[in-house]
Amino acid sequence: MTRPLSLDDYRALARFRRALRTFQRFSETAARHTGLTPAQHQLLLAIRGHETDDSPTVADVAESLQLKHHSTVELIDRASSNGLVARRADPADARRVRLTLTDHGQAKLAELSMQHREELQRFRAEMIDILHELD
Repeated sequence: MTRPLSLDDYRALARFRRALRTFQRFSETAARHTGLTPAQHQLLLAIRGHETDDSPTVADVAESLQLKHHSTVELIDRASSNGLVARRADPADARRVRLTLTDHGQAKLAELSMQHREELQRFRAEMIDILHELD
């Protein structure tokens, strides 16, 4: 049986939501200070952090970012024109396009990822406290 929500539960949930939004705002601001849009940062991370050893396809990135295919292509087009992302034909199937980061894209992502790792360490402690309150 689930217990009813208490005032403390509502307060913990509100703090959880505020902490998520604070992290999101940090991430967006950090991307802009690095010269990227938040969407470009997410794109670079989706490419570099792809789950398999193969470079991701446009469809892989669209799924990761939860975007429509055409929106993903537009984002990739802008990132490519800014020298962040490169396209290459899949050697196994030339109809597919694989995505990689350029040296410039890798440098931007590395800078942002260091900042994010530090912020996530702070964020983790806050989340642990909040989640314990919801037990």
